[in-house]
Amino acid sequence: MTQARTARRSTRSPGHVLVVEDDAVLALSIEQALLEAGTKRVEICGTTDAALEALRRAKPDVLVLDVHLADRDDGWAIAELVDGIGPKPPRIVFSTGAPDHIPPDIAQLGAVLAKPYAPADLVRAVQAPRRRGLLARLRKSAG
Repeated sequence: MTQARTARRSTRSPGHVLVVEDDAVLALSIEQALLEAGTKRVEICGTTDAALEALRRAKPDVLVLDVHLADRDDGWAIAELVDGIGPKPPRIVFSTGAPDHIPPDIAQLGAVLAKPYAPADLVRAVQAPRRRGLLARLRKSAG
């Protein structure tokens, strides 16, 4: 495989991104940036319940997760659930105004973007190679 093909493959936009964000203006901005970068489908949820329902319907390739939602202040709990589903859980990108509020073991599940961030930073985080989940890291250290 040539180097050009490898570079293209490593920056391929995901097919389906679930954005969990309660700020409607920011959610639409995230959607626009992802669609312009080549993402085929962006689904926006403004609450934890809506996000869990969306996850029941279809597993996204990437989850962009605001960790301080209006209905819950521990949005990273969604990341913990998602990380444990199936062999290929969605890539996680945390979006937060307070990155230091995310527990360190949870922050390791994905990229952490501190608000405000540039749309290009979001696109890079969404297109980055998948990180290994917490359970996989625990299994490796135990075995």
